[in-house]
Amino acid sequence: MRWLSILLSLALPLGSLAAKKSLDVDRFTEFHNKALVSNPVKLSDTSYKKLTSTPRNYTAAVLLTALDNRFGCQLCREFQPEWDILSKSWIKGDKKGESRTVFATLDFSDGRDTFMSLGLQTAPVLLLFQPTTGPHAVSSAEPIRYDFTNGPQVAEQVHAWVARHLPDRPHPAVSRPVNYVLWVVTIVSMLGGAGVLFKLWPWILPVITNRNVWAGISLMAILLFTGGQMFNVIRKVPYVASDGRGGISYFSGGFQNQLGMETQIVAGVYGILSFAVISLIIKAPRIVDSKLQQVTVIIWSAVIFLVYGLLLSIFRVKNGGYPFSLPPFM
Repeated sequence: MRWLSILLSLALPLGSLAAKKSLDVDRFTEFHNKALVSNPVKLSDTSYKKLTSTPRNYTAAVLLTALDNRFGCQLCREFQPEWDILSKSWIKGDKKGESRTVFATLDFSDGRDTFMSLGLQTAPVLLLFQPTTGPHAVSSAEPIRYDFTNGPQVAEQVHAWVARHLPDRPHPAVSRPVNYVLWVVTIVSMLGGAGVLFKLWPWILPVITNRNVWAGISLMAILLFTGGQMFNVIRKVPYVASDGRGGISYFSGGFQNQLGMETQIVAGVYGILSFAVISLIIKAPRIVDSKLQQVTVIIWSAVIFLVYGLLLSIFRVKNGGYPFSLPPFM
């Protein structure tokens, strides 16, 4: 009898451990089967506690959200389609559950107690519960929280975050559904555009083959890039800036700073100067009337003088030590 009691006392802990392990396996199987029917799995307070309770030998990615319009969570509604795409893509590529990962959603309407117990004041919140037992167990049972501070996230970004925390396990790729409406609209639009282009081609061809048109486009591009447009594209500079006194500044001091409006003004100044010089060289000598020719030369010379003075004043804004100036921009 004594030996029997000793054997029973040894068998009870082992039996309890086996029961817990069996319960954990059955818990993953239960939620995985639900995911095969409808993914992500929709949770309530009770099922959330069941899914995230320890011990667990699987991973649970749970999105806590508030989709009802009365809560006014715009980010929740924007992210939900991406979350659905990610979870459906994952279960589609892992029907056997080899990654041992469950994707689930708990809406505030179904899980008020959970939100209150976690002390959540905002949504959405994405929590990743990692295994506490098994080959992929981690030391801490606390969930890892995804960062939504950078605004709406796409499925591929969240997939990369989840995969980073699931080493040595399958990571089914995100598979977006085919947007047939977009394809149809695109094809119909292209065919319609081709038809319009075919009908208007006799009028379009003379325009696009006119060298004056291409000369004008080339000149505008040259002036714009001479003014510093490439700098704006690379640095992504603002269009205008505040002058610190409640007004607007169109020029930024220093050679390492620039504004979008500044580029356009400088390009316009270069354009006026170029047009004035070309007019003096080409147009003025062809005027037959001597008095009109004289007036034309005076006018274009005055334009060059004033606009060049404006250009020098811009140089002084960029470099305070620039020594040259012309009236009236002294």
